[in-house]
Amino acid sequence: MDRLAASGWDAVRGERIGVISNPTGVDRGYRHLVDRMHADGVTIGGVFGPEHGFRGSAQAGGSEGTGIDARTGLTVYDAYGATQAKWGEMFTAAGVRTVVFDIQDVGARFYTYIWTLYDAMCAAARLGLRFVVLDRPNPIGGRAYGPMMTPGFTSGVGRKEIVQQHGMTVGELARYYNGELLPAEAGRPVRLDVVACLGWTGRLRAGDTDLPWVLPSPNMPTPDTAVVYPGTGMFEGVASLSEGRGTTRPFELIGGPGFDYHWCDLASSYNLPGVEFREAYFVPTFNKFANQTCAGIEVKVTDQGAFDPIRTAVTMLVAARTFPAFAWRNDGGARPFWIDLLTGSTRLRTMIDAGATPDEVVGAWGPELRAFDARRRHYLLYSRLGS
Repeated sequence: MDRLAASGWDAVRGERIGVISNPTGVDRGYRHLVDRMHADGVTIGGVFGPEHGFRGSAQAGGSEGTGIDARTGLTVYDAYGATQAKWGEMFTAAGVRTVVFDIQDVGARFYTYIWTLYDAMCAAARLGLRFVVLDRPNPIGGRAYGPMMTPGFTSGVGRKEIVQQHGMTVGELARYYNGELLPAEAGRPVRLDVVACLGWTGRLRAGDTDLPWVLPSPNMPTPDTAVVYPGTGMFEGVASLSEGRGTTRPFELIGGPGFDYHWCDLASSYNLPGVEFREAYFVPTFNKFANQTCAGIEVKVTDQGAFDPIRTAVTMLVAARTFPAFAWRNDGGARPFWIDLLTGSTRLRTMIDAGATPDEVVGAWGPELRAFDARRRHYLLYSRLGS
């Protein structure tokens, strides 16, 4: 965004544009992209708000609805959960010829903004629109971890075949989508331009940069949350454990009423690198177990370079599974277990239920992770550790 603004918006000036953004689309002075473009006379046909809304007022699974933005007077379309057909209708209604995407991602497959990006790109490709991504660093770095999504388990928290911690920026993901996925789904790639970051490499994380942090969603308050989220986000799939929503440290505090200090002791016995577990007690104010005392673990990352969030969470799950209170979240239907949608298949759940060790669970996805890591390299824009 800073680079495009410094050019006087040259890449989009003179065009009628649509902007997909949320509160993270700010410059170093916390001025929003839409507010700056509007003030500078760039023609904006419409703004499109993802989950949580354009101005960020909605909780998880919510949106702000379609309406008029009070500051700019622009129409803001409710794009949360929009199908590709709905995206096409909104782009057509707004009369846009170029779509600009500027949202801070956090690096996990089940964070929905990257699927907002994907579906919007597909719709733009079908309409012959140009698509511009204003890139931002991946706050947890450039390494990929975790299992691959499989076709039978795609959903709004994992639309296509990428691994759980993808290790790419949104600009790199857009390039990957355009080269690997759009030709088959949309019939052709989109006319894509990525305005790349300067000075970022995959070795860096959010805490290593001088960029401002605006919480991308209500339960992603700090860069520390993003570091653990690709792993502890899986606890959304456990009915008997809170993932810390309703506390000041979501996804770092994990616990439930049916657990005690033995869980922390057992998880700690694995001596995982880059992390310590603190015995923790908390009372969520909303979501799971609201107003109930939960016993469990606070995840304390001591070395981000050595920390593997998915291995860490798998170890916590294996240890938790030994408790009688443990239960997977079961929503009913053809694919009832939410953990399967988060992890991309039944494999993690069934292996843990069968008594597999953390090493066995993590080792099971090694070949698919290596294949994905090799395939994505063609689309990377920045040098990175281990690539």
